[in-house]
Amino acid sequence: MSAETARAFWITQPGAGRIREETLPPARNGDVLVRSLYSGISRGTETLVFTGRVPKTQYEAMRAPFQAGDFPGPVKYGYMNVGRIEEGPAERIGETVFCLHPHQDRYRVPGSAAVPLPAGVPPERAVLAANMETAINAFWDAGPLAGDRIVILGAGVLGLLTAWLCRQIPGAQVTLIDINPARRAASTALGIEFAREFAEPADADLVIHASGQPEGLAEALRHAGLEATVLELSWYGDRPVTLPLGEGFHSRRLVLKSSQVGRIPAHRQARWDYRRRLGLALDLLRASELDHLITGESVFETLPAVMTELARGGGDTLCHRIRYP
Repeated sequence: MSAETARAFWITQPGAGRIREETLPPARNGDVLVRSLYSGISRGTETLVFTGRVPKTQYEAMRAPFQAGDFPGPVKYGYMNVGRIEEGPAERIGETVFCLHPHQDRYRVPGSAAVPLPAGVPPERAVLAANMETAINAFWDAGPLAGDRIVILGAGVLGLLTAWLCRQIPGAQVTLIDINPARRAASTALGIEFAREFAEPADADLVIHASGQPEGLAEALRHAGLEATVLELSWYGDRPVTLPLGEGFHSRRLVLKSSQVGRIPAHRQARWDYRRRLGLALDLLRASELDHLITGESVFETLPAVMTELARGGGDTLCHRIRYP
């Protein structure tokens, strides 16, 4: 393969994708050329993008940093890539880096976009960095306090990471709820109490919803105590959501709040930017127990079939990692 070409995964139309060869942009001062080692699939967002479920009103808001093309397709989308710098400033050659880049075997980006992995963070685990960023933002938006009773619905990667952060608050009682019993193993590995359901309302100080299912949000409202906050992490694409707001929502004075990684919360913006937040996310990935969140791996050439399978449900896989030759 020529040094100026690469292979990238493109969504050609809703529900279909293929790997294309494309020409790399010419090098500019300060650019680096990265050869991919791994990329990760963000199952919630990427399957909605793959199936064409991004609402037209959100086309601009949902653009990834190095996205090419437009929704619903053809579009090159993704933001969880770990690779090694092959060209660029001499002092950076050989660095292992994380970049918010789509699934592609080689790519050229500004050097500032390729963030070196901290010591102690293996590239295999670093694909979780974008998910960890989202969990950090959720943690900031939720504002949990010492001793809080915290319920998190949905034991996907985001729910697990958010629960793992909340578990570290002194005195916090954190319970992760998921109807899928296969999620218990990852929850236990992270030291988080797991339950398939609560028969009675949990009377929680804070409820975080990350199941991706509209009925899960209704269940989250049921578990919120008086004047508690329900933080919504799920993104539904173009699916409508119906909620029982005629029940105890008003009488219990509940707060229903959204969280989205694209903006740093206002109370953090004075001192935090995206680069600092990503640095924190990478530092937190030194924890080896987080390897339990990566439960599937495939080679790059099979990515079109993998995305099709994940869009159909994908079984019990949490983070699915893509390996490059």
